[in-house]
Amino acid sequence: MKFATRIQLSVMMFLNFFVWGIWFVTMGTYLSKSLHATDVQNGLAYGTQSLGAIIAPFIIGLIADKFFAAQKILGLLHIAGAGLMYYISTLTDFNAFYPVILVYMIVYMPTLALVNAISFKQMNNPEKEFSFIRVWGTIGWIAAGLLIGWLALEQKNALANTFRISAAVSVALGLFSFSLPNTPPTNTNKKVTIGEIIGLDALKLLKDKNFLIFFLSSLLICIPLAFYYQETNVFLNEIKVEGAAAKMSMGQMSETIFLFLMPLFFTRLGVKKMLLVGMIAWLLRYLFFAYGNINESAWLLYLGIILHGVCYDFFFVTGQIYTDEKAGIAIRSSAQGMITLATYGVGMLIGFWFAGLITDHFKTTDGHAWRNIWLIPAAISGILILVFGILFKEPKKIK
Repeated sequence: MKFATRIQLSVMMFLNFFVWGIWFVTMGTYLSKSLHATDVQNGLAYGTQSLGAIIAPFIIGLIADKFFAAQKILGLLHIAGAGLMYYISTLTDFNAFYPVILVYMIVYMPTLALVNAISFKQMNNPEKEFSFIRVWGTIGWIAAGLLIGWLALEQKNALANTFRISAAVSVALGLFSFSLPNTPPTNTNKKVTIGEIIGLDALKLLKDKNFLIFFLSSLLICIPLAFYYQETNVFLNEIKVEGAAAKMSMGQMSETIFLFLMPLFFTRLGVKKMLLVGMIAWLLRYLFFAYGNINESAWLLYLGIILHGVCYDFFFVTGQIYTDEKAGIAIRSSAQGMITLATYGVGMLIGFWFAGLITDHFKTTDGHAWRNIWLIPAAISGILILVFGILFKEPKKIK
């Protein structure tokens, strides 16, 4: 791959995740402070990510793969998203906010697949080259968190500016996208079925008991994961952690580090232990949040944030590798689509809704609300660790 192309793709990844990270982490705080939303409404707002993830494959499979070049669709989606983001920044009522953020997430979520497709098209050896491009997406998310802290956007009503910054960067990325290397549609002469889009032809993998256990565990572990995305920034702000969004970027920093260390751990531990380490990190993170505080136990809070890298890389990246190996070439894309739909779609949707209910319940009935809130995802993680550890068997062959 040419150096100039590598720069283009890196900028694309950086900006694509920046426009998401600049507002998504702090949305819960914004909703509670500026729109006076309830915790249940907060869960509904975060659930739009999952609804967008469910709808995104249809946009990619039925439109991008058939009719238009990927970089052009990426540009149009970001320009449209910019308008929606700016409009969102002007809203003062949750009932008006929700349908617009839902439309935005339906527009945004397909871009995650589009930037990957554009990148893969330019690579001679994706296995070696892609991680060095994708890491710039994580850096973009980190930069967004640091910018929020630097500009003190979590003060008073300044969080509305996160949506305006996202809008401005979306316009820039939308225009920049038209200069990206051409990535024409791949299935112009092939009929794409609904079953292929949502991974129905990969359902036969569930006949394997071991893969079924992994599949169900992947779906269920997204319930405690949703607590982190939805409630952590609100939690840290309520207990008076300064620059909460900036400090949360330590999670993405650790994700970047562990992503590069993955091959070393994978060789030594194997699939089952890697998945278990990721799940155990979930349990520890929520216990650290439950018993940490801003005074003598602040280190527990920071360690809980840093564990995000272990939680994500050890479970989800390992799971993607396991799924890829299990599916084989014939249904590889369908299998990954099925897992994505189950986790970021169904699992996270349930998780966001459940986290909203739990938070709303304890905040109105208990003086130790946050401790009890965090103990719920810790308990779910603990049960999953026990069941998964007993039932899942180490696969015989993983490359």
